[in-house]
Amino acid sequence: MVLVFVVVALAVVFVIAAVVIGREATRLAAQPPRPVFDLEAAVAFVAGRLPFEVAAQLSHDDVRQLIRWHLDYFRLRGVSANGDSDVGTTAPVVVGGSETVEYLLERARQAGLEVDAPQVHAVVEHQMDYLRSIGAIGPPADDAGSDT
Repeated sequence: MVLVFVVVALAVVFVIAAVVIGREATRLAAQPPRPVFDLEAAVAFVAGRLPFEVAAQLSHDDVRQLIRWHLDYFRLRGVSANGDSDVGTTAPVVVGGSETVEYLLERARQAGLEVDAPQVHAVVEHQMDYLRSIGAIGPPADDAGSDT
């Protein structure tokens, strides 16, 4: 009798586990994979796509530092919130252009890194390409001021 009870209990536990695991596997399969930012992959991606004139003047360490500062800029602007609603706004956050380049140039100046605007712009452009390629950002907004 005890043996029958143990077998039935094990069967019930197995069925419950199979249902829960199957349900979670189905739910996770329906979701797109989460983007994962790898700094070294980003450095290789960006450095490999820089124009020759820029690549000849920037080392991989320079590119790595510019990427880190660009990520800091994202954090300052509230872009790296991973979709959390604690940022306090539902309006789209627009990052790019001269404001980003000026921020990076100022950080470089403070750190003693000698770079110019075209070099920074090239790094930023290819970093954004990397972020698009891993699915971390979508296409540019059609109208940054629209509420839709």
